[in-house]
Amino acid sequence: MSARDGAARAPERIAPALHEGVALTADLAVDRGAFRLEARLTVPQGEVTAIMGPSGAGKSTLLAAIAGSVRLAAGEIRLADGTTITRRRHPTPQARGVVMLGQDALLFPHLSVRDNIAFGLAVRGHTKARARQVADEWLWRVGLSGSGAHRPRELSGGQQQRVALARALAVSPRLLLLDEPLTGLDAETAAETRAVLHDQLSATRTTALVVTHDAFDAAALARHVVVVEAGRVTQRGAVRQVLESPATRFVAAVAGLNRVPGAAVDGAWTAAGVDGDLRLDAPLPPGTADRGALVAVFRPADVRLAPAGEPTWTGAIRIARDEGHAPGEWLARVERLEPTPGGARVHTTRPDVVAEVPAAQLAALALAPGDPVRLSVSGADVRILAAPTS
Repeated sequence: MSARDGAARAPERIAPALHEGVALTADLAVDRGAFRLEARLTVPQGEVTAIMGPSGAGKSTLLAAIAGSVRLAAGEIRLADGTTITRRRHPTPQARGVVMLGQDALLFPHLSVRDNIAFGLAVRGHTKARARQVADEWLWRVGLSGSGAHRPRELSGGQQQRVALARALAVSPRLLLLDEPLTGLDAETAAETRAVLHDQLSATRTTALVVTHDAFDAAALARHVVVVEAGRVTQRGAVRQVLESPATRFVAAVAGLNRVPGAAVDGAWTAAGVDGDLRLDAPLPPGTADRGALVAVFRPADVRLAPAGEPTWTGAIRIARDEGHAPGEWLARVERLEPTPGGARVHTTRPDVVAEVPAAQLAALALAPGDPVRLSVSGADVRILAAPTS
């Protein structure tokens, strides 16, 4: 049943607890102005799930719905203890056992670091002495032993994030929501904070959802990933599986891969929307039917780039038609160039493909946006995948 059918459910019913190993299931819809998020997901108990997607896709809205800061428009969220959340039944975040940690640590500026951590414990019934004792234990666990008397302003941004993580984990949440917690930190601080996150989430077996744009963060922190684009879930699965077999252009870009749509024609993969034929001598998936939709996946480093032979597009097309194309070779236009430590990533169109070009070759080619180029890739460097059905 989809989130659109939420109005037909009995929203006040308390559902039975989920089966063992599942912390949360959701089949929900959220309206925020003209934007609508519809998502299904299952969160395994004691594991970290990454939520990825482009800006404005609905990732933070999904976390806000689970946390309770926005109401559902339809559908439901079910927690492991049997709590059901619907449009009409809207328990507080504390009643849900959910804690949110974002880019801003949001520590109380007038309290010491120790008392920031102890605050949540005291609210949950711990004595002041016990809350402070637990806070000191957590400061040691996140590498900040001895800093309990400091105020937040005396700590660096990375240290404040560690305190916020300690405060979140100290109350043993049923679910921890992390909304891009490493954004805004410099590379060294982000690496240190990432390591602390990994160690403490693993040690405590805390169930967590972490929103990130970074494939490295997803791979370092999570076992599973849910991809959200334009308010819909477009792919889900184990992190490695999703990054190796991207279902959308966004996932391919995050994974550092080219993804070109095409089809099986006369037993070979052939691209659509290309000026001239683009056929690849790469193995097709077993059972592929002729004209079946397929995608070719390959690394930018495996794409070879050469001059088109003419500086104008019409001239380059004429030469290409006269000379023909070898398998795995096609004509494209330069869209933009992005510098890399060893050269540049050259983005081309028709189809959208990125090629990595070393600095010496880049200087010899003197490329500019709009220039025609000849690209090629060996079939041995390409994986052909079945295109997703939806």
